[in-house]
Amino acid sequence: MNDSPNYDESKVGNHPLPEILVCEDGAIVKDTSEWTTKRRLEILRIFESEVYGKAPKTESTISHKVISTDNNALNGLAIRQEIHIYLSTDNDLMRIDLQLYTPKNVEHPVPIFLGCNFKGNHAVDPDSSIPINTRWMADSLDGKSVVNNCATEYSRGSESSRWPIEQIIRSGFGLATFYYGDVEADHVDGWRTGVRAEFSEHNADELKSDQWGAIAAWSWGLSRACDYLSSNPLVDSKRIAVIGHSRLGKAALWAGALDERFAMVISNNSGAGGISLARRNYGESIASINENFPHWFCGNYKNYNDQPEKLPVDMHQLAALIAPRPLYIASAQDDVWADPKGEFLGGKFAEPAYALFDKPGIGVSEWPPINHPVGEFIGYHIRSGKHDVTAYDWEQFIRFATMHFRKSQ
Repeated sequence: MNDSPNYDESKVGNHPLPEILVCEDGAIVKDTSEWTTKRRLEILRIFESEVYGKAPKTESTISHKVISTDNNALNGLAIRQEIHIYLSTDNDLMRIDLQLYTPKNVEHPVPIFLGCNFKGNHAVDPDSSIPINTRWMADSLDGKSVVNNCATEYSRGSESSRWPIEQIIRSGFGLATFYYGDVEADHVDGWRTGVRAEFSEHNADELKSDQWGAIAAWSWGLSRACDYLSSNPLVDSKRIAVIGHSRLGKAALWAGALDERFAMVISNNSGAGGISLARRNYGESIASINENFPHWFCGNYKNYNDQPEKLPVDMHQLAALIAPRPLYIASAQDDVWADPKGEFLGGKFAEPAYALFDKPGIGVSEWPPINHPVGEFIGYHIRSGKHDVTAYDWEQFIRFATMHFRKSQ
């Protein structure tokens, strides 16, 4: 295996992509019924078995408790609620601490952006009344925000640029977010104290090769948050957009594929194992992601480390699983590790599934210029800059959500 990443377009894999509309028995999908009842389920099953792993079936969130409500958050713009979502009847520590912001003085339930955050709710909003998350975190590069795997006061508000809450609220949307480590710590043995151990087979000491990885666990957590949000009268349960950046973009995509309650899916710089095509073998490869993060995917995914062309699915089919719901894909020019062109193609080649529903997709044949958004039901942009979530990205997400959610009212 060549350990050096490929950044040469002339050397990308040219293997044919798996067909979206051809069933395993060779039958061609001709209508939405055949897609929904047959082909979609085939693709979903393969992703479960070979990529993300299969999560256990759960009825719903066990229970929840509203811990606090601030009716004058953001200088009176919003209502902020802190909610504990309990995931187990036997373990009170097995819970999601959800932070929910909704606009004040609105007559109707509002659409919501829901996403995991990387550093805790206190890092999203600098308000001193928000508790600092006490769960395990990776030490920060600055040596101050997270020390000895514990968040410090210095981390308060450190992620606020990625979550422009005031802009979201002023645009008529709400925001719900929680620390992804509430579900499972992001390290190799994190599963032993997270939901995968809690809901795995009794006394299981290791996971089977097709059982869920951490990406699937975080996706599962997003659905448990959706359980709660669907019961909150301030939230329009028919207009919940699931969003994620980087590894959490992968989780948002898989959550959206599995859980059709999510009315929109937004992938930001999700790269390998997210929306970029694995067969291109450009930037981060299956081999490198499995080596660096062996806990993210199911064990079977490692079978394709040296042969991505043998993977029976590719990420255009992941995008297709979201059809006919709107999907937005965001790339960054300097984020070559995530393969921005591969992210575009992951959306572009999903268009046949959207066409079944008479929904126009990206709508262009060539990779668009920098800072030039395209698409209707599959939206896409590549912006200038690095791997991050920026104000420009959020401008496009809000524009896209406004366009589709206002149509659905």
